[in-house]
Amino acid sequence: MAIATINRLITLFDGAFKALAAPVCLAESERLAMVVQFAMDSRVRAYHTSAHIFGLVEGLNPRQVLAALFHDLVYYQLDGGFPESTADLLQGVVRVQEGALVLQPIAPDDTALALCAAVFNFQPGQVLPLYEGLNEFLSAVAAARVLSDRLEVMDMLAVVACIEATIPFRPTAMDGTSSADILAARLNRVCQGLQPDWPAEARQAYVDKVVREGVQFANRDVGSFAYDDPGLFLSSTWLLIDESNAPLTRVGVYTLRQYRDVLMRMETFLGMLNPESVFQRYQNTPSEHAWAQLCAAATHNIAFACDFLDAKVASMALIEALALATGSDCPVSMFLGDIRSTQGRPDRVHDFLPQVPICAEVDADLLEIFEKGRNLASQNDLAASPLTAFVYRHLGFEGTRKTLRHARDMFVGITTPLAFLQTQNPEMVRAIIQACSRIALSRSAALQELQRALE
Repeated sequence: MAIATINRLITLFDGAFKALAAPVCLAESERLAMVVQFAMDSRVRAYHTSAHIFGLVEGLNPRQVLAALFHDLVYYQLDGGFPESTADLLQGVVRVQEGALVLQPIAPDDTALALCAAVFNFQPGQVLPLYEGLNEFLSAVAAARVLSDRLEVMDMLAVVACIEATIPFRPTAMDGTSSADILAARLNRVCQGLQPDWPAEARQAYVDKVVREGVQFANRDVGSFAYDDPGLFLSSTWLLIDESNAPLTRVGVYTLRQYRDVLMRMETFLGMLNPESVFQRYQNTPSEHAWAQLCAAATHNIAFACDFLDAKVASMALIEALALATGSDCPVSMFLGDIRSTQGRPDRVHDFLPQVPICAEVDADLLEIFEKGRNLASQNDLAASPLTAFVYRHLGFEGTRKTLRHARDMFVGITTPLAFLQTQNPEMVRAIIQACSRIALSRSAALQELQRALE
């Protein structure tokens, strides 16, 4: 029997508080669980939900569990502001200035905010960096304000530090200083203020332990990059695509250009991502061997996802060219069919494509995902990519990459849609045109004329 999400969250809070000997009653754990669920299980989130928390917490210590519960509480740009459940917790922290969030002056009695600002190295009056700690900082502030009168201050500091450690993809500096090293230095300064009587050795031992906890937690937070099955990593990536691209939420309405832009932005991001900046290391956590394995897995998964996205863009470029050559950009569903329908299973373009053997060398794992689908379902897209599979079977791995190069010229106006189509396998293009003419009824005649122009 599955336990309700809210009850699982209550259990996590209650267990962590008991393990830390914190005087928190079950009713208070219930209230905090509701704050977390209301913030994270909104309709706009697909990846950063309470389900993500449950995937992190197994085997974590209580401070890490509390960090897991709070670390994605705030996702300002995705949520469109602060949800009602967290707005009160963040009262007076920031002001909006020209669309950015600026840290407000810190009141002398707001020790929770002051502690978070010190750990994150943010100053009053500073514009909080959107992709370099804004959401993590605000989540940490909410956590600290909740926990400040419930936990010992050094436990609360550890929770905040673990959340800071989850700021992703920070490269090592030229001098070899890592984000974990920087966090350790900040924690040391904060500890001097909080525990001035501690010997230097005790302070350093605390800092090292907390930073190791943060690194362990942060590495688990991005653990999908190290999945043995690249298809699972791809599924997680697709949830992020769903979550971070508002146009795709308008299922059946988003256009070919919008879909292509989304795929290309994700491919560009992954293509520029240094695998060695994905996972962190502090002292011997993780070991050098384990860290090397994590980096190798990340390298493989990133390359696999980029190949997948490139093939998707190449196949969608063919449809975009058909749309532009017969009219203008239009909803993806006009040419490919609806993802879902209240009237039963909708007709889709792949229903009218012929079976085709593998005509060139392919990556078998990629082809399997195109044909069988990603592991996790998407609300905004089909899990399988039958059109891409059809194109990939025709062109193979290298042929698909060549098609993408030609497509990029079309995207920037160097070549026309017609000229792009003329660079492609005529039999493949003919089959796609005939299939699309069965779906795009208003373009059917124009598609037949286009076919004649290509012959």
